[in-house]
Amino acid sequence: MKKKILKALLIIFGSLLVFNAMLMSVMSNINAGIIAELLLGAVIILYGILLEKIVPKIPKWLRAVFWCGVGAVTVFVSVLLGLGVTDTVTGNEDAVVVLGSGIRGDLLTVGLKNRLDCAVEMYEDNPDIVIVVSGGQGPQEDITEALAMERYLLSRNIPQTSIIKEEQATSTYENFVYSKQILDKKLGENYKAAYVTNDYHIYRAGALAKIAGFGDLTHSHSTTVWYTVIPSCMRECMAVVKLWLFKQ
Repeated sequence: MKKKILKALLIIFGSLLVFNAMLMSVMSNINAGIIAELLLGAVIILYGILLEKIVPKIPKWLRAVFWCGVGAVTVFVSVLLGLGVTDTVTGNEDAVVVLGSGIRGDLLTVGLKNRLDCAVEMYEDNPDIVIVVSGGQGPQEDITEALAMERYLLSRNIPQTSIIKEEQATSTYENFVYSKQILDKKLGENYKAAYVTNDYHIYRAGALAKIAGFGDLTHSHSTTVWYTVIPSCMRECMAVVKLWLFKQ
């Protein structure tokens, strides 16, 4: 009886992961996180289907490795989210860099819109701040992310003179490298800057900002929409490992 209940739960959970991954592939650009969620869901469904006949024949150590891996990723994600929920912005910054996160055609994703809303709040508290929208044009994108972000900010009554587009970056590291070049030229050497990104991305973004030469930046986070948490965080786990290995 217990095995039947567990089997049903595994199949249901795996199906939800697969469904969410398919939904995300329609709502946003396909990326490594969506593919990872789809594969994880398929493996869990298969595990549930084969639970009674095939799984007992799989070595216990191999099953333990699989579930320990799932547990480790869950803990890792929890740490990343925990590190990202505390903001450090002071309200005295001279500039804020809004990191791009992909658009669909020329439309903002929900996550990117939330980042821009954070920047709008910072501008309302400090109208002298300069907003750098950073992001180039990638696959499945009709325009640069920076242009799409600028259009949204203008629709929120942010003046054109307070917006700077950075349209070359194709990664978080490049977001900071190119944005720093622009800000150094515009504001000189002594300025205070912040960055805005999603909660799960705060840790890696801060590390990459330092590698890019920014030094200490303050930050503000936007909360990740619930149905994007799993694919976004799975992708971020891979990106953090890459950062630790290659410093980019």
